[in-house]
Amino acid sequence: MGAERQHYYGKLGTPQKYDPTFKGPIYNRGCTDIICCVFLLLAIVGYVAVGIIAWTHGDPRKVIYPTDSRGEFCGQKGTKNANKPYLFYFNIVKCASPLVLLEFQCPTPQICVEKCPDRYLTYLNARNSRDFEYYKQFCVPGFQNNKGVAEVLRDGDCPAVLTPSKPLARRCFPAIHAHKGVLMVGNETTYEDGHGSRKNITELVEGAKKANGVLEARQLAMRIFEDYTVSWYWIVIGLVIAMVMSLLFIILLRFLAGIMVWVMIVMVILVLGYGIFHCYMEYSRLRGEAGSDVSLVDLGFQTDLRVYLHLRQTWMAFMIILSVLEVIIILLLIFLRKRILIAIALIKEASRAVGYVMCSMLYPLVTFFLLCLCIAYWASTAVFLSTSNEAVYKIFDDVTCPLTGKTCNPEIFPSANESRLCPNARCQFAFYGGESGYHRALLGLQIFNAFMFFWLANFVLALGQVTLAGAFASYYWALRKPDDLPAFPLFSAFGRALRYHTGSLAFGALILAIVQIIRVILEYLDQRLKAAENKFAKFLMTCLKCCFWCLEKFIKFLNRNAYIMIAIYGTNFCTSARNAFFLLMRNIIRVAVLDKVTDFLFLLGKLLIVGSVGILAFFFFTHRIRIVQDTAPPLNYYWVPILTVIVGSYLIAHGFFSVYGMCVDTLFLCFLEDLERNDGSAERPYFMSSTLKKLLNKTNKKLAES
Repeated sequence: MGAERQHYYGKLGTPQKYDPTFKGPIYNRGCTDIICCVFLLLAIVGYVAVGIIAWTHGDPRKVIYPTDSRGEFCGQKGTKNANKPYLFYFNIVKCASPLVLLEFQCPTPQICVEKCPDRYLTYLNARNSRDFEYYKQFCVPGFQNNKGVAEVLRDGDCPAVLTPSKPLARRCFPAIHAHKGVLMVGNETTYEDGHGSRKNITELVEGAKKANGVLEARQLAMRIFEDYTVSWYWIVIGLVIAMVMSLLFIILLRFLAGIMVWVMIVMVILVLGYGIFHCYMEYSRLRGEAGSDVSLVDLGFQTDLRVYLHLRQTWMAFMIILSVLEVIIILLLIFLRKRILIAIALIKEASRAVGYVMCSMLYPLVTFFLLCLCIAYWASTAVFLSTSNEAVYKIFDDVTCPLTGKTCNPEIFPSANESRLCPNARCQFAFYGGESGYHRALLGLQIFNAFMFFWLANFVLALGQVTLAGAFASYYWALRKPDDLPAFPLFSAFGRALRYHTGSLAFGALILAIVQIIRVILEYLDQRLKAAENKFAKFLMTCLKCCFWCLEKFIKFLNRNAYIMIAIYGTNFCTSARNAFFLLMRNIIRVAVLDKVTDFLFLLGKLLIVGSVGILAFFFFTHRIRIVQDTAPPLNYYWVPILTVIVGSYLIAHGFFSVYGMCVDTLFLCFLEDLERNDGSAERPYFMSSTLKKLLNKTNKKLAES
């Protein structure tokens, strides 16, 4: 038996030996993983340098404001186009040309205008009428009416026709609508091109669709935006309710952990049961209603998602999904009922720890603030990098010209040889780019920007985990709680993490960041290979994505437990990860059951909060209940605020429960270490709570004798 035990621990590591001086997180410790700390500091210096370079060369106005054919911004203050915020296309139909995909610019003159045209008018009709002054504002700046009609249209000085338009993203697009089943622009069904011939409006519609995207998607986006503008106040109230419920839940766990867990389980079962009942009632109500038996496949995709709620098949699908979840939860509760008692004991212990270290509930705000800084720096650097290109001008010609698509200089183009070889050609703005070494390195700088974001974000999360783990470990290893607890355990743990273990945190964050950036690159390659017909390449890409997803999950799990070991013993990252892994492997049954049961119970708590707030939002936004005299505002899609409240409530609940989750994980590892270090004797007493000792049939002999 002794040989087997030695062989067993030889594989899975050696348990911690009893140390009479060990009283919790070690205070006399040294710096760990210094090399990685130096690498992180150098990387941050390089990241700052990249940001400075990007901010020096970049210009976010290229994203905010449209650019006309001369490369000038529309609506930018301090320029001659300051009062002209909209971009007008002379011939929107040409935006459907394949050149748009190659040159990223419509091969038609574009100018900045004060407002989009609101009437249908041709140049020929306006030339000799009182409307010509109105028409001239849509001609090129400085236009003089000293040419013939054919010359003006040939030289692109004025558009051949004006159509009623509406601005979208600061660009004028035809205001297309249907009248008696006929697509129209304004009140006209035809338009006149540059050669004087009148064409069916369908050509203009198709060109506008390709330039503007799918009109239904635009309409859907506008309706969703309108819903947010009228319901944001109630959405905020819903999120505040979720925050209050999460805080009350945490406070109740402090005093009524056991009762709250069982109430939570019963409430989740009841919420799911009500969902099943509601789906069945809707399914029964639609029986015999015209059109309710249409299948989801036959109906296809609809932008108005409310249509699906009029189908019996939709409610049947909801009912089946909720029923499966209900059965799974009930079966898990039946088979794991004994383990739930131990999990409740761990949650009770975590509740006491959180109660004694109450400021830990506020630490997620620190993590959130630091993550916001990382996101803001990454996003601003990415925008400046993407806008640090130079304006590229190319030759456009409506007729065949060998120089079409070549770069040109608009200042010297009228007197250059290109204009003589192609008399009808124009040198106009095409896109932002560049051929210098800096411009060729932009892709690499963007990848470095993304990599540093992952590294710093993971470092911030690791700092929070080590800080919380150190504070909660101080609670567990205090023999007389809370008398032996340090005065400021959270601040002490935060100081130790930054002073001694910045390198170890950077090491763990670096490993995770490398895997995450590889996953991003794989997603990019997968998008590029979607059009490929190579099935083997698609299969290989799917396998790689799956493998790296699993690897990321495993590294997150290993890092989390390694950080707990770092907080307790002050060892370097590799040693801590190895000790944590072997400790968990020596207690694999407890890990698979106890730890995961607590995760499951926390998930039920999140579902309870999210489900309660979601049901309240559903009844409110569907006008089934009244909170005040004025009911919910009229909405295009009531699911927009409901989904927003549900997602926001989950994120809020997750933020509160993440502290509890870290507390349980820390106490669980300390609990396993306690079982290996001590035997309950007077010299080696257990540090675990009396509830845990009772459940495990463990006692401290000194206390038992007394």
